[in-house]
Amino acid sequence: MKKVTETDFAELYTKFGPMVLRRCRFILKDEEKARDAMQDVFLRIIESRTEVRELCSSLFYVTATRVCLNKIRSEKLRTGVDFDRIGETIADEWGEKEKEKIEASMVLERIFEKRDKKDCLIATLHFADGLTLEETAEQAGMSVSGVRKRIRELQKYSRKFV
Repeated sequence: MKKVTETDFAELYTKFGPMVLRRCRFILKDEEKARDAMQDVFLRIIESRTEVRELCSSLFYVTATRVCLNKIRSEKLRTGVDFDRIGETIADEWGEKEKEKIEASMVLERIFEKRDKKDCLIATLHFADGLTLEETAEQAGMSVSGVRKRIRELQKYSRKFV
């Protein structure tokens, strides 16, 4: 088992930094916030000093996902839903596709606001990122049958909102 130390930082940053930044950009849709989140991912891993069997990309991927989702939740708790921004977006001449994306994101907010954080992670990994059930299970630290069960429950639960 290997402990993460400060001396590992440059090596970890070079090896996993680009992947973590891509993940943060994908979730946060903002370059500055993505870069801040990337730094938080590395700090969280280094400060935890937990022993890990192997420093692999999945550890950084899952940590990046969690950090970004926590940042989104924190921002929403502080500021609430930005209805002005949503209204401006709809008012712009973006077309139906963009309106559908906004409506979908609002539905997703309502779906996940009272659900377990792991449900949001599973849904993001499987539906948004396109990971297989096996890959999703590995990233979420669950069994494939557990992921499959949660997805079924989520699909049933989400029908109330559509």
